Amino acid sequence: MASDHEQPGLSSLGKVGRSSGEIGPEHEPLINGIHTSESYSASTAILPFLFPALGGLLYGYDIGATSCATISIESATLSGISWYDLSSVEVGLITSGSLYGALIGSVLAFNIADFLGRRRELIMASIMYLVGALVTAFAPNLVVMVIGRFVYGIGIGLAMHAAPMYIAETAPSQIRGLLISLKEFFIVLGMVAGYGIGSLLVETVSGWRYMYGASTPLAVIMGIGMCWLPASPRWLLLRAIQGKGNMQELRETAVCCLCRLRGQSIGDSASQQVDEILTELSYVGEEKEVTLGEIFHGKCLKAMIIGAGLVLFQQITGQPSVLYYAASIFQSAGFSAASDATRVSILLGLLKLIMTGVAVVVVDRLGRRPLLLGGVSGMVISLFLLGSYYLFLDDLAAIAVVALLLYVGCYQLSFGPIGWLMISEVFPLRLRGRGLSVAVLVNFGANALVTFAFSPLKAWLGAGIVFYVFGVIAILSLVFIFFIVPETKGLTLEEIEGSSSYASERK
Repeated sequence: MASDHEQPGLSSLGKVGRSSGEIGPEHEPLINGIHTSESYSASTAILPFLFPALGGLLYGYDIGATSCATISIESATLSGISWYDLSSVEVGLITSGSLYGALIGSVLAFNIADFLGRRRELIMASIMYLVGALVTAFAPNLVVMVIGRFVYGIGIGLAMHAAPMYIAETAPSQIRGLLISLKEFFIVLGMVAGYGIGSLLVETVSGWRYMYGASTPLAVIMGIGMCWLPASPRWLLLRAIQGKGNMQELRETAVCCLCRLRGQSIGDSASQQVDEILTELSYVGEEKEVTLGEIFHGKCLKAMIIGAGLVLFQQITGQPSVLYYAASIFQSAGFSAASDATRVSILLGLLKLIMTGVAVVVVDRLGRRPLLLGGVSGMVISLFLLGSYYLFLDDLAAIAVVALLLYVGCYQLSFGPIGWLMISEVFPLRLRGRGLSVAVLVNFGANALVTFAFSPLKAWLGAGIVFYVFGVIAILSLVFIFFIVPETKGLTLEEIEGSSSYASERK
């Protein structure tokens, strides 16, 4: 691959007088001034989204179900087991087992993603989901249960890595933002379903077994659906230009896959679109495999900074910690449902669902940057309000409730869906598999770190100061978004990659 300074600049993507190579909203076609409109059938485009999105739903379901399962499993009368008397460390292993499994899944994805392809990686994720859920549900002791949680977590890591890639590479550019953001909607929908099913089964003997077992039908549906779906045409073409198969055969397979993904509306233009993608991939230098050292240079490094930075700030702005305080905030405000943690969780889950739905509807109209800047600004306000409540305003519980709801709503308008959307867009194709694995690893690693560090920090500094610290970090994330994160609305993946560098457009 030619170095970045040897790549010719594109007038539509990097204009004189702006920061180098920024991606602007007005762009011209990359190749010879011609770019075929992406015709597609809406009904046909839904299926390539639906089955990968089930991977997100199963991730969300695990979060919701586990919060109720730990209550069930520690009950002397309802757990249905003799080993219910668990220490805090053992409960922590159950709740965080899937998280550490997801970290391992992310590491595995770094080495196998480009070899397997997006489709087969999602099939493997569905198998891990199925095996993990069954082992957990039928676990005869704690050790087996933790192993089951770990295996399920590997499925999470693989699914969260491959699903945004598959959706991004198969979705029409006009609705790519909507579909990838809708995956976040499915994660939240899974959380609400987990809370709901968990609250129904929490008073049932061995209810925790049913909670975990309830995810198995969806894992089977996901696996069957991914076996039926075609491979990503862009992944096939990447293998073709890298000499990992017969060029003509892979090109013809990519045309057939694209026809299946777009439906009858694509007509005779599939072959032309595949040729355009091939030409653009050659133009931006995809012929060679990415080396480990190259990940940290030039355009690859810029993509890594954008992707890893977004998912890092997604976690270290306090999302796990704010939700940790939800029940106590509602209780201090005198809400009758505050004594029931599952009902509070369902309430917040529904708010997250609604606000994610709003983001899904507007992301392809407003763009990524406006939602990020507006949503994170609201998070800053809410975090300083929460800090002030715990330091000075402890007699005004209504402020804490408003701040909590504002934080949850703004997070779901911004970092929640847009973080996963952007990391699936900004990485060059040949780096996308490894780049996303690093980003997903950063996401789950930061989540584990924040979850682990919150209690010691709260004991040392107090909740108010901790929330102020999160507020300062949120301000830093605003600076990062404003100066670093580009707008990718309406661009094809090749047009995003074809820019000479990644930089945001200041408006």
